[in-house]
Amino acid sequence: MALTLEEANRVAEGALAKAVDLNIKVSVAVCDGGGRLLVFQRMDNAIWAGVYGCQGKAIASASFGMASGDLTERADHPTFRGIAAAEGGHMIFGRGAVPIVRGGTVEGACGVGGGSGEEDEICARAGADLL
Repeated sequence: MALTLEEANRVAEGALAKAVDLNIKVSVAVCDGGGRLLVFQRMDNAIWAGVYGCQGKAIASASFGMASGDLTERADHPTFRGIAAAEGGHMIFGRGAVPIVRGGTVEGACGVGGGSGEEDEICARAGADLL
């Protein structure tokens, strides 16, 4: 089963709701299992860099099937650098995205940018947990 647009919107809305609870301004990206963007939302007055950060973290999370922050220590490994370069340099191996896994299959990821890495991950997880 593939992640639907309706589901991706629900994930993004959950991440944004958590950002409101945390009193932070963020951008949210939800991508499919291949790391391609399904949904993007940016809160009013969220920093511009979060636009790129949320997408890059979501791509990395979907690509490796794990939280993007769990990839940070491996980011400088030649294999990871090579994969990121071959993919086009869009992956960001920083904290703030979680994979969306159902039935043992990675169907996508939710990435958040604009808060601290911890806040971003909390928001991403709140969105992903809605499925």
